[in-house]
Amino acid sequence: MPAAAATPIRPATAVRPAGPVSPKTPVSPKTPVSPGAPHRVAVIAVPPVTMFDLSIPQVVLGATFVADRPGYEVVVCAADPGPIAVEGGGGGMGLTVSRGLDAVACADTVTGTGARVDADPRVLAVLRAAADAGRRIASICTGAFVLAQAGLLDGRQATTYWVQAGALSSRFPAVDVRADVLFVEDGPIVTSAGLAAGIDLCLHLVRSDYGSAVANAAARLAVAAPARAGDHNQLVPTPRASPDGTGLARTRDWALARLDEPLTLADLAEHAHVSERTFGRRFRAQTGLSPLQWLLHQRIERARELLEATDLPMDHVARRSGLGSADSLRQHLLRRTGLTPTAYRTAFARHPRREASAQPFAAAPSSTIPA
Repeated sequence: MPAAAATPIRPATAVRPAGPVSPKTPVSPKTPVSPGAPHRVAVIAVPPVTMFDLSIPQVVLGATFVADRPGYEVVVCAADPGPIAVEGGGGGMGLTVSRGLDAVACADTVTGTGARVDADPRVLAVLRAAADAGRRIASICTGAFVLAQAGLLDGRQATTYWVQAGALSSRFPAVDVRADVLFVEDGPIVTSAGLAAGIDLCLHLVRSDYGSAVANAAARLAVAAPARAGDHNQLVPTPRASPDGTGLARTRDWALARLDEPLTLADLAEHAHVSERTFGRRFRAQTGLSPLQWLLHQRIERARELLEATDLPMDHVARRSGLGSADSLRQHLLRRTGLTPTAYRTAFARHPRREASAQPFAAAPSSTIPA
């Protein structure tokens, strides 16, 4: 695939409020369809792989149910079925993959994990063919290197494990590497940071396909945080316990019960019995976000749940979620999801899934992208 360095960098979900690289372009609204066969996900293992990264799609997506039926069918595949090399030797554990790359042919979403260099040309060809066929492409951790080798990240924003972000940027200068976020969605391509950030990416996929209520249920089954925004910082310091044993969890719970009220930083700090400056510092240390960023994120999530589960008028949804007005609701939801409130309700009111319209496609001829 020819390099696309001249292509304007598309705005991405994880861009911080300071401003995207280029103006925000909303994604196309999803067409509501009746629930049917599970959304098919092919996870390509590109050796050497990290077992944790490879297992995340099955653990999270496998915990997703829609109307008591599985929301996803996850298949792990490889260019050469059989034993797969594991990063660090696997600690004595072996890994065997039984499916070949033919599993990608009918997938709705294709996910890559593994090698930072010298990915198999057959894998790169299948990824290009999937992208050309309009499939959603994702990567977890260093899987971004595989997508970059296929040329799929040229002119796009992407992220990877922060330790490897510099290497990704230097090897692939056509990629706009975001080293400080959990995941980035740029058009049909979604990349995540390392390890646990892959869980956040998968929950984001569930939320995009089935809505917040289904994603939150999947998070509970996976014992994971229900909604961490893509622009969470990867490097969140481990919070130290306060000398008196108190934390901010109770204040966050208090705020969640009052999202419809005009909460301020002063209100939150007063509830936590600390100064505003101390509260802001501790809150960011524990969550990776400022208190007001966190409040906005929770209010948008509340609005999404209300749109999915109720027939409330838009101004009522806005007031109950703390977003104020229908105009404010529309602005924030468009920025977060690319959908208007009406389009979001139409798509997710009964948890419809993304239409499984994938058809088999022929793999492109094998070729190698220079590192």
